[in-house]
Amino acid sequence: MNGQAASLLEALRAEAGLARARLDGDYNARASVSPARFEREMQRYRALSEPARAMQGTALDLVYDEESGQSLDIFGAAAPGERLRPVFLFIHGGYWRALSKADSAFMAPMLGRHDIATAVLDYRLAPAVSLAEIVREVRAAVAFLWRRGANFGIDPQRIYVGGSSAGGHLTGAVLADGWQERLALPPQVIKGALPISGLFHLAPIARSFVQEWIQLSPEDVVALSPAEHLPRAGCPIVVAFAAGEPDGFGRQSRAYHTLWQASGSVSSLVEVPDRNHFDVVLDLADDDSALSHTLRSLIAGG
Repeated sequence: MNGQAASLLEALRAEAGLARARLDGDYNARASVSPARFEREMQRYRALSEPARAMQGTALDLVYDEESGQSLDIFGAAAPGERLRPVFLFIHGGYWRALSKADSAFMAPMLGRHDIATAVLDYRLAPAVSLAEIVREVRAAVAFLWRRGANFGIDPQRIYVGGSSAGGHLTGAVLADGWQERLALPPQVIKGALPISGLFHLAPIARSFVQEWIQLSPEDVVALSPAEHLPRAGCPIVVAFAAGEPDGFGRQSRAYHTLWQASGSVSSLVEVPDRNHFDVVLDLADDDSALSHTLRSLIAGG
């Protein structure tokens, strides 16, 4: 790690020392939009996800982890006899305590029109389970797609992952080093990633209002922060965030992008204009949006 990267990582750690009011403001996405706007975007998540259920190549409620009983849905996979398709695994946000796969398939029709499958998953939510358990479940979903994806028309050699907000953090947790061997997966099981509005270091989160339900110990902060576990040979990624984000999300996205590059891997940084924390990800439902083009280019280049 070069000097710039080391300084960035230390700055992320040091955010824990900022005043509580500052941290709450910098990481309170709900406060960045009106209550009516927030409710409208949540309704759009569900409404734009519904059409995916009518797609060809759909398989619903596939249990990916026997221990937790959690399941995922697949949309737009190859039909029998067709060439297996790459898959984009989308991990929903909700500050680890809200939303579900039913709200998360809005990009599937767009990707399906370009012969790319989509997988969306449920994971158990805080505070009923720990963040460490949530991370374990999401990694188990990756293992399921790698081992069994071909049975459902998915190419296990072309798994891409992305997520928004807390899902951006969980995307980083999947990209991190050190867990793949335990699940007998290749180190580069992920071929590319699109974290959107992600949280890549948890030090400030553990000092903010989010600690009320996420309950991170100092050991959790180190173990579960993607910025602390960059892979030695990472896949290409695109780090995206909205121009209308609270400041903390933008800082973390810029820092993670720079850290990824400093580790010797390829990263692009995209700031999406005229979008907020909640509607930026919905650009993935639009074939013609810059974010959709970026995702398709990432997958085409893999």
